[in-house]
Amino acid sequence: MKNILVLITLCSLLAPSLAAKAKQAEPLTGSWECVAHGFPQGDVSFTLYLTQHQDAVTGWVASPLGSSDLTSVTFKNNNLEIHVDTPQAHYRLHGTYQQNRLSGTWSKDSTSNGKWEGKKISDSPDPK
Repeated sequence: MKNILVLITLCSLLAPSLAAKAKQAEPLTGSWECVAHGFPQGDVSFTLYLTQHQDAVTGWVASPLGSSDLTSVTFKNNNLEIHVDTPQAHYRLHGTYQQNRLSGTWSKDSTSNGKWEGKKISDSPDPK
């Protein structure tokens, strides 16, 4: 009985530490408020909803033009690359993660491009 109490106490002490390490290890999980600069019509705001499990990242994007699942995402050494294929265009975002911020470049069908930036607004990737 004494061993079980020691084990329960130890687990309760370690749980917050393990949760904090998991959060640090998967920094992209959450909602990101972003803006793309350089479109002919001006800046375009969009929101990324990302879920990270180790090296794998999935999610979707919402903008005034609509929403779409992310086609592919890579994240390694704090470098992020996102591809979004829609019926209208293929978008590519390349960025760098640093302290709950993303910044980098975007391109649309290799015909237009510019810079983008984002900040984390929630640790939850689900806006509902």
